[in-house]
Amino acid sequence: MKFRLGILLLICLALEGCKKEVRTGLDRVEGWSPVFANRRVGIITNHTGYNRDGEFIVEVFREMEGVQVAALFGPEHGVAGLAQAGEKVQDQELSSYGIPIYSLYGENRKPTEEMLKEVDVLVFDMQDIGARFYTYISTMALAMEAAAEKGIPFVVLDRPNPIGGRQVQGNVLDPAFATFVGLYPIATRHGMTAGELAKMFNGQGWLAGSVRADLLVIPVSGYKRSCWYDQTGLAFIKPSPNIPDLQTAAVYPGMCLLEGTNVSEGRGTDAPFLQFGAPWIDVERLTAALNNLNLAGLKFEAAVFTPASSKFKDEKCFGARILVTDRNKIDPCWGGVLIVDALYRLYPDRFAWHENHFDRLCGTDRVRKAIVEHRPLGELKRQWETEITAFKQLRAKYLLY
Repeated sequence: MKFRLGILLLICLALEGCKKEVRTGLDRVEGWSPVFANRRVGIITNHTGYNRDGEFIVEVFREMEGVQVAALFGPEHGVAGLAQAGEKVQDQELSSYGIPIYSLYGENRKPTEEMLKEVDVLVFDMQDIGARFYTYISTMALAMEAAAEKGIPFVVLDRPNPIGGRQVQGNVLDPAFATFVGLYPIATRHGMTAGELAKMFNGQGWLAGSVRADLLVIPVSGYKRSCWYDQTGLAFIKPSPNIPDLQTAAVYPGMCLLEGTNVSEGRGTDAPFLQFGAPWIDVERLTAALNNLNLAGLKFEAAVFTPASSKFKDEKCFGARILVTDRNKIDPCWGGVLIVDALYRLYPDRFAWHENHFDRLCGTDRVRKAIVEHRPLGELKRQWETEITAFKQLRAKYLLY
């Protein structure tokens, strides 16, 4: 009994360590006010750019003496976070703040010289999700390039990685497959914050033309790498329309692979990425196959849903729903591969690839080829482990927490 109480006490203490009042870079920006004094600031942000007191980043900067907010820049989904995945976002000539909003997910993915002509320092602040193909970090990288080319300082107001900073999983992107959904050779689930990634992109000379940004990262305080977002005391704001909660974020690094297939990933339902299916799937057969995989921390149950948008709009789909039983044990990246493999094996005549997109998400064509050729996937897993070991060694010098 004493032993059990001791274990419970240790668990409580560990959780208490994560419960400290985490303060984001935006919460702490006043401590760096001289960096922004008497300067025109351009801000790359979205609807997640709030501090602990509920103040939007524009208001925070406008309260700083001598600071002028000159322009806003919005990523995929826009500054308001309402546009759907892949939907182009237009510039706005005049926002409610009386300043222009430039879209970095429309005609331009990178700030142009014209966009930056009234900007003396460029600030990045938005909540990332911890997966390589989540495009906010690509927006950050291209903005860093633009700032470096124009000689403008670049400041990252850091935020926690919502799915934790300990687990590093998946494969490392092959540069031959670099696109906006994966620019650089990092792991699928990289376990880094935006600030740490910025330091890596800059330090490794990965920005185009090997330019180096004049980079400042304002770090998070009170944050531990082992913390999930709900252990930080910060309010979770869904970072994009189809990531409504932390459980969805936890499985996203693997379930996003279904975007590269003709199976619905649950967009247009109340549980995107947590359920998936198609009109031609036998739910009992699929769920039995998936549960037989014995994936750590995951179980599957039958699901029937009708998407209101995206794939199979207004069609009844049959498939599976994911139950996360232990988020600290899951490997969503490997789980995603095994789920795709199971679908391919069960429905070889109905399953189809959106080939280029699947390979872009994977950052390689080896995953798709291994599945199509029915090769033992253990060999693929061993290759991943070698890549992850090397990536962990590389990232170590850029970690802040």
